[in-house]
Amino acid sequence: MSGITLPEFVDCVTVEFSAGRGGNGCASVRREKYKPLAGPDGGSGGHGGSIFLKADTSERTLISFRRKGHYSASNGAHGLSRLRNGARGKDLEVSVPCGTSVYDEGGRQIADLVSPGSCLQVVRGGTGGLGNAALAGYRRKTPRFALLGLPGQKRKLRLEVKSIADVALVGFPSVGKSSIISAISSAKPKIADYPFTTLHPNLGVVQSGPYRYTVADVPGLVEGASKGIGLGLNFLRHIERCSVVVHVIDCANTQQDPISGFNLIEKELSEYKVAENAIPLNKRPKVIVLNKIDVLQTKEEQDTLLYLQSVFKKLVTDVYAISAVTRSGLRQFTLRLGEICQEYPSQVQPTSQTILIPAKNTPEFSLDRTDGVYRVTGKKPEKWILQTDFSSDEAISYLAERLDRLGIEDALVRAGATCGDEVEIGGVIFTWDPSVANTSFSLSV
Repeated sequence: MSGITLPEFVDCVTVEFSAGRGGNGCASVRREKYKPLAGPDGGSGGHGGSIFLKADTSERTLISFRRKGHYSASNGAHGLSRLRNGARGKDLEVSVPCGTSVYDEGGRQIADLVSPGSCLQVVRGGTGGLGNAALAGYRRKTPRFALLGLPGQKRKLRLEVKSIADVALVGFPSVGKSSIISAISSAKPKIADYPFTTLHPNLGVVQSGPYRYTVADVPGLVEGASKGIGLGLNFLRHIERCSVVVHVIDCANTQQDPISGFNLIEKELSEYKVAENAIPLNKRPKVIVLNKIDVLQTKEEQDTLLYLQSVFKKLVTDVYAISAVTRSGLRQFTLRLGEICQEYPSQVQPTSQTILIPAKNTPEFSLDRTDGVYRVTGKKPEKWILQTDFSSDEAISYLAERLDRLGIEDALVRAGATCGDEVEIGGVIFTWDPSVANTSFSLSV
């Protein structure tokens, strides 16, 4: 029997990831004896390194991301002469706890890393620039330019850990949840006689007879938890993956009605929005535990316990009266939990490891005019701008040919552009001149 303790629990962080930049291509000419210009031999730049998140069983919390909020992969090396391509940037693999969900800045879930070893590429390294050897063709036998490497992707992502446990212990503060998990496993949570002693989930592994399962002690819930009151959303998140919900009720508390308390917790569970296709928290197999029977001394208190058992058995099949202190009733309780976990091993299906989002069917570029400037936007033309070395007239001419083949010149004509009009692409402003031979653009000074 083993337990897990979390000395400093961080379950939600926002992290920036920056992939490596691609290396620049090389523009060089091969020189041989009697052939001073024997053709292009510039190598291409290496691709930038990418960053991956990998689910790791040795990680329990996201505390490392709080200490380091930005991760960067290495850049690709530049190409060299004699057809030597640059080395690829080294990929960076970052370990996260199993059960980590990944969200983009818009709050959309892009992955759910549940299984050990499951991996997600969060940012892709920039493409290395082509060397002049790769650019040579029938129109340009010996290009004297190369393409620049592209920058790597940058993203800001939110990571959330949702505890992976078979059983969740829920209830109001100070009902004895931490005492129970300490009694049935070797987990060592903080236990004290005041509310909200537990501020993060404690996990314990229970071995009872032939059954082995994981239990999570969830911090105390209060009314409005499903709406975020009392850190409720942070706590309820850790119940989302559990197959069995155990309601822990303090049967010795005379200041709170146990039945209305149970109904209130059920209401909060029902209002919590779970992942798509997951079973609502209040619809999952549940067990009721009447804790602290060791302090019931009088006949009146014993009669109250019997009354509560009869009432709750009308609501839930499995009701147990236990004492975490004297360990009374724990054997029968833990064996039954093991049976339920075996009976409902896949009641709660995690979301798929990677959620694919269909690409939008968008045109290759769009053209609009604002403040007298024609602005071209689109993935291809903006990428070509980044690849262009504007200190080379030949590179600019090559860019103009690519833009022309994409149909930008025809679009400008249809939009009513005239010679001398300004055209902006990717933050660079050109002067449009359709009369220039072999190119429709000249770079404005």
